[in-house]
Amino acid sequence: SSYRNLLQLVQKIKPISLKGMEGINRVVIRKEVGEYVLYTEGSALKEVIQFEGVDPTRTKTNNITEIGNVLGIEAARNAIINEATDTLREQGLSVDVRHIMLVADMMTCDGEVKQIGRHGISGEKASVLARAAFEVTVNHILDAAVRGEVDDLKGVTENVIVGQPIKLGTGDVQLVVKR
Repeated sequence: SSYRNLLQLVQKIKPISLKGMEGINRVVIRKEVGEYVLYTEGSALKEVIQFEGVDPTRTKTNNITEIGNVLGIEAARNAIINEATDTLREQGLSVDVRHIMLVADMMTCDGEVKQIGRHGISGEKASVLARAAFEVTVNHILDAAVRGEVDDLKGVTENVIVGQPIKLGTGDVQLVVKR
């Protein structure tokens, strides 16, 4: 019984913060040229930039959602570009930054940060076939059938799926013969 009481007490006091900052689990202090730099596990950007002695112009996080909430959607867009560019560069890949900018624009165009996956941009497409082409194909097709959705075949993906010419570029040419 006393062991059970002890376990219940542990569960009650676990969420209580005795020191530190909520959201930051661990800090590594590194001495760099003329200053100390703190590297954290976890993030609390809003609280950290208000902390005395912290330079908010040099404070960084890779939590894109938090950047969007604290600093705004443009800052989140720039963070997406920087993170994607750095990740690709670390893998030895060279991608024109304009391609990454297009992805960042798609992720932030509605004023909030959205993921690329089926719960974000790809899941919001109007086309049944475009949604099905991305992930969980059978689920998308079954859901569309239950709701009676009709695909207008206006996008590139759905036209490729059904084997029709894409109405863009050389796929949108009409010839007129003069007699």
